[in-house]
Amino acid sequence: MPDPFLSIIIPAYNEEKRLPATLTQVVQFLGMQTYLAEVLVIENGSQDRTLQIAQKFARDHPQVQVIKETERGKGRAVRRGMLAARGEYRFMADADLSMPITETSRFLPPHLVDFDVAIASRESVGSIRYNEPLYRHLGGRAINLVTRTLALPGLNDTQCGFKCFHRSVAEDLFRNMTLTGWSFDIEVLYIARRRKYRIVEVPIPWYFNPESKLDVVQDALRMILDIMVIRRNARRGLY
Repeated sequence: MPDPFLSIIIPAYNEEKRLPATLTQVVQFLGMQTYLAEVLVIENGSQDRTLQIAQKFARDHPQVQVIKETERGKGRAVRRGMLAARGEYRFMADADLSMPITETSRFLPPHLVDFDVAIASRESVGSIRYNEPLYRHLGGRAINLVTRTLALPGLNDTQCGFKCFHRSVAEDLFRNMTLTGWSFDIEVLYIARRRKYRIVEVPIPWYFNPESKLDVVQDALRMILDIMVIRRNARRGLY
């Protein structure tokens, strides 16, 4: 069987409630496309029935594959999926689908060309945020300000959970990343910048999910520490 055009990688930690609807939407979207595609659900040390639910869904949908990653960490789960995928383009998507899966086409040829990494942006011209509380928006912008100042100047939204990578770029970046937690996006984009890959931001519609696992203060502090690790790694020539 030829390699698929698109791989969708979904990290899933304690997602038993949202996963069935998410996978149904993803499969319905792919059913309307003309290209071959696969879906990889990376179960990430959940304490609920995420694994069993994903496996049950996969039994009825051959394009869905479930991989069990026993150790936690979103970065670890996404790396596992990116390196296990076979698609020419590899798209990471949060399990809450805060960006509708139908927007995926905007990250792929022929809609988007001449890129190595395409990242969803809630801040670029043309993006729309729905139902987001002011405190959450301000917290997110504060986190991005720190990221732009210390690591990635010019990128308006590094933490949105929807990103697309060309096959060779994904394999290069994810084999060389070292962070396995929430800040892995920053490291991956930092390495991409150092290697002169073409990064583009794609404006998206984004819907706030009140069940989000983000803790603005705690995650901001952790991110600052992780950025210090990234900068140290760069000085040591690890990238």
